[in-house]
Amino acid sequence: MTAPAIHASRLTRRFGDTVAVAGVDLSVAAGEIYGFLGPNGAGKSTCVRMLCTLLAPTSGSATVAGHNVLSDPGQVRLRIGVALQDAALDPKLTGRELLAVQARLYGMSKRQAAIRLGELAGLVDMTAIDRRIETYSGGMRRRLDLAAALIHDPEVVFMDEPTTGLDPDSRVRVWDELRRLNRDAGVTVFLTTQYLEEADELADRVGIICRGELVAEGAPTDLKRRIGTDVIIVAVDGDAHAAAEAVRPVAGVESVEVHGDELTVAVQDGSRSVSPVAVALDTNGATVTDLRLRSPSLDDVYLELTGARLAVEGS
Repeated sequence: MTAPAIHASRLTRRFGDTVAVAGVDLSVAAGEIYGFLGPNGAGKSTCVRMLCTLLAPTSGSATVAGHNVLSDPGQVRLRIGVALQDAALDPKLTGRELLAVQARLYGMSKRQAAIRLGELAGLVDMTAIDRRIETYSGGMRRRLDLAAALIHDPEVVFMDEPTTGLDPDSRVRVWDELRRLNRDAGVTVFLTTQYLEEADELADRVGIICRGELVAEGAPTDLKRRIGTDVIIVAVDGDAHAAAEAVRPVAGVESVEVHGDELTVAVQDGSRSVSPVAVALDTNGATVTDLRLRSPSLDDVYLELTGARLAVEGS
């Protein structure tokens, strides 16, 4: 059996009396995109810093690319790429110069660096590559920082909220590049995010962290299936409470809530229940102005597990 690219056992970090990470166990397979999902302050960045050898665990253990983060940090650093939330870029360098310096730090020749830059052209703004970084926009700086983390073709890449603050076009370019690296080069990606869409789009598996604890883990579809309930949302013109009474006896309906002129109908199988619900409403003379089916989201999973919702992007 192939050893995991990342393995942590009871990983813990305290800052005085504050427990930032509380005994996290996780295992990420080689070639996997793993999404670490949670709000600000949940412990995501602290976990990444321990796995990247930037912060020593208070207790517990971890290996990355087959090497122990405490006893063999140098070997870990040679095999990983890291892009943290705060990009440390010299504003007086050009983009090309910064990537060349990063490549030399990893022992790459000029030719190797040039070839690698060509491979990362989809991520870097090549029209600005010879301009000073101080002239770059925030999105351009973020993408350049990601390219610097990838220039040496690492086995494992840690991306700490890589698209926070990016415009939609830059976000899609980052997503496309991470998919390409994972697909074509087999790079293992450990991605922290507070964006539900990002985790759903990219991750093979998701770990949900809350108050320093890993509270759930699995493929996004499997996590959403745990909630087990689809929702039919119905807007009616008229007596919403009478419409709710008409829907409650329908087979497969678990509960009905009324919010103003809108019904929230929880059902086990939404695709099978939509038609019977619509028929029951019509039979009882309800005037339906809108009817839509919504399957569980990762936000629903988070709410179910923690009692709180993640912040919605852009809010």
